Amino acid sequence: MKKIIPKALLKFMTGLIMAGLLLFLPAGSFNYTNAWIFIAVLFIPMLIAGIVLLFKNPALLEERLNARETEATQKAVIAVCAVMFIAGFVIAGLNYRFNWFMLPDPAVYSGSVIFLLSYIMYAEVLRENTYLSRTIKVQQGQKVIDTGLYGIVRHPMYSATVIMFLSIPVILGSLFSFLVFLIYPFTLVRRIKNEEEVLEISLDGYSDYKKRVKYRLIPFIW
Repeated sequence: MKKIIPKALLKFMTGLIMAGLLLFLPAGSFNYTNAWIFIAVLFIPMLIAGIVLLFKNPALLEERLNARETEATQKAVIAVCAVMFIAGFVIAGLNYRFNWFMLPDPAVYSGSVIFLLSYIMYAEVLRENTYLSRTIKVQQGQKVIDTGLYGIVRHPMYSATVIMFLSIPVILGSLFSFLVFLIYPFTLVRRIKNEEEVLEISLDGYSDYKKRVKYRLIPFIW
């Protein structure tokens, strides 16, 4: 724990500061209420989840903190997503500053609820799959998980992140930012295909699992 806590706090604070800079600087004001709502619904649950993992499964927390992707395809996907987040946040801040088109409050509150529900789904995936690394690799002793959400779709964590990420621009009140975040589902398709290629080769039983659970991300669609 002595090694994990400083690393976890550093990543948490870095994310918090970066989100604040990317939102409030373009907005030109700390009165950007939507940004405060987003920061609250993102970082408060994140802090709680981190504390729970620290005591319940420190190995998983450490694994997710030490995320350095080695697959070339995955590096490209991560780079695209990083640009997407930066552009989406900056556009949301500018949207507030120049009052281009702010989504109504009911949409913002609905987006916040949807985000929190998807975060609960994300937490459930973490509970079900203790091998859930942020990088594409097979860990020692790893087994195929096919119960719970994994019995519905093969990548429930990604299903949760799609909902989370598409609700972010709604919370921030920016339709233009939402258009930017629509990039995510398309980049995710490439990530999933590459990930499954690795898992089929390296993880025993994954090919049979694919036959049992047909859908990757969205039931009855894909």
